[in-house]
Amino acid sequence: MSLTLAEVHDLATHAHAGQTDKIGAPYVHHVRAVAGALAPFGTELEMAGLLHDIVEDTDWTPERLLIAGVPPRTVAAVVAVTNQPGEDYQDKVRRITASRDATLVKIADNAHNSRRDRAELLPAEKRERLARKYAAARRALWAAVAPADIETILWIVNPQLLTDLAEHI
Repeated sequence: MSLTLAEVHDLATHAHAGQTDKIGAPYVHHVRAVAGALAPFGTELEMAGLLHDIVEDTDWTPERLLIAGVPPRTVAAVVAVTNQPGEDYQDKVRRITASRDATLVKIADNAHNSRRDRAELLPAEKRERLARKYAAARRALWAAVAPADIETILWIVNPQLLTDLAEHI
């Protein structure tokens, strides 16, 4: 029996309880934003947004997610965006682009992490380093899916990036 979206939301909230993101906000706010950006693509991708960092940031494993009732498509997307030991970030991005679902999850993650209002709260050096990293990743990610899909995500989570998308097309 598969978990409902509400149950996956609760799972993510409990799993990330006490964690904070780069700007010191409760981490669950980030996964909720990523999930919201993926809602137009269906419940299983919205679930993937909620769970996209659960394997690398908590004690949850892909097997445990499946046993708990997370849909296999959702788990596959989560696994595809999870860091692998020794893997370079750009290699990870290239690996992600082999899966449309994973690419959409990563685009939503990247877009939320790239929000100007969030970046402004980081020290200048870190802000600039992450901006370069995220921009390089967007080039590869955006080349892997339809511009309309990217636009859908950006309208929800980071409309400021729509200008960059227009230049990319």
